[in-house]
Amino acid sequence: MSSLGSILIRPVVSEKMTKQAERLSQYAFIVAENANRIQIARAIEDFYGVRVESVNTMRYEGKRRSRITKRGVFVGRTNSYKKAVVKLRKGDVIDFFSNI
Repeated sequence: MSSLGSILIRPVVSEKMTKQAERLSQYAFIVAENANRIQIARAIEDFYGVRVESVNTMRYEGKRRSRITKRGVFVGRTNSYKKAVVKLRKGDVIDFFSNI
């Protein structure tokens, strides 16, 4: 679990998180379910070159979904995932759109 790519899966880019990044310097990432706060902080510091002040994690259980078709009712689940909200030290910024 020491590999950077296996800890950070993707950033959460939404209107709410953009506002939080501007006001509070907080960014959200979808991370591996077995990653802890220390591993997440180190991965973000190494990948983005910023200093992490705190990490809050939360787990989301997959939702149950069903759909009705001509062949009957299909029942399944969406994937469960873990989200980390990272607060950066004052003056540090992550720009997700710099490569576009």
